[in-house]
Amino acid sequence: MSEPALGVVAVGNALVDVLAQTDDAFIEQQAEAHGMEKGAMTLIEETRAIELYNQIPAGIESSGGSAGNTMAGFASFGGSGGFIGKVADDDLGKIFQHDLRSLGIQFDTQPLVMGAKTGRCLILITPDAQRTMNTFLGASVELNAEDVDEDLIANAKITYLEGYLFDREQAKQAFIRAAELAHNAGHRVALTLSDPFCVDRHRSDFLRLVESHVDLLFANEEEIKSLYMQDNFDDAISAVSEHVEIAAITRGEKGAVIITKGEQIKIDAAPVDQVIDTTGAGDQFAAGFLYGFTEGKDPETCGKLGALAAAEVISHMGPRPEAIYKELISKAA
Repeated sequence: MSEPALGVVAVGNALVDVLAQTDDAFIEQQAEAHGMEKGAMTLIEETRAIELYNQIPAGIESSGGSAGNTMAGFASFGGSGGFIGKVADDDLGKIFQHDLRSLGIQFDTQPLVMGAKTGRCLILITPDAQRTMNTFLGASVELNAEDVDEDLIANAKITYLEGYLFDREQAKQAFIRAAELAHNAGHRVALTLSDPFCVDRHRSDFLRLVESHVDLLFANEEEIKSLYMQDNFDDAISAVSEHVEIAAITRGEKGAVIITKGEQIKIDAAPVDQVIDTTGAGDQFAAGFLYGFTEGKDPETCGKLGALAAAEVISHMGPRPEAIYKELISKAA
């Protein structure tokens, strides 16, 4: 069997991000009126997206989506990859497609011609750098098993699945198909849990996916505790160690813990002068870890690459790198 040409192919929501700075009072007002929850992701309809967009200050608009952000970081390290996700045949869809392709990421999923518009995520940044996300999924949730490119999956060392996409049955079927294709080709499957509320809604399905199809699991502390319904972090990581080859669990300023072969490896958070915006921190940690893993690095080095990428992205607005991650590699040695 020939060596795969790609390091990672990601399957995820294709979204355009709108990032705006606001204050806690605005979040509180929106929480009372619309159920917005600070620091979490709330799914919204298109009419609500338009309404909220008109209420927030002018912000930064850029291609986003958790898995798309990870692939942007992976490419910045020098990795080669692909993306499977659904946009509409509209202006935002064309922007998203162009942005990924300009990074060297293969993206050829057929756009949605009729129906929902390209999805977007309105991200509100408060002075404490917390991000509160309001997501109109739009065309992204129309992804189905037929969109999963068998040749692309077979040509990647790792297939990376984004938990945010896991809300609809057809997306779950797309995940299963992608995982089976990857394993049939002798390659690994990675999953990011994405959000504790995603886990709460679909816990049993997530557990089946993790136990039956996942080799590498990415999560933060709240997500892993939610998955295993544990209040204690140590109990949660003890449970996950029985199900996957490697689990990489981020803990904010506490750094991260890598669990592999019964061993726990603690990764310190990389220093950052000022935290501006935590959007994309987990996405970029995954980018660094996946790059290291596909290059044959040991788990500790992979974790250090993830921590360096996370530190870079939280030092500025936006979920994608401004620095060239390839220049960080020597720091992780």
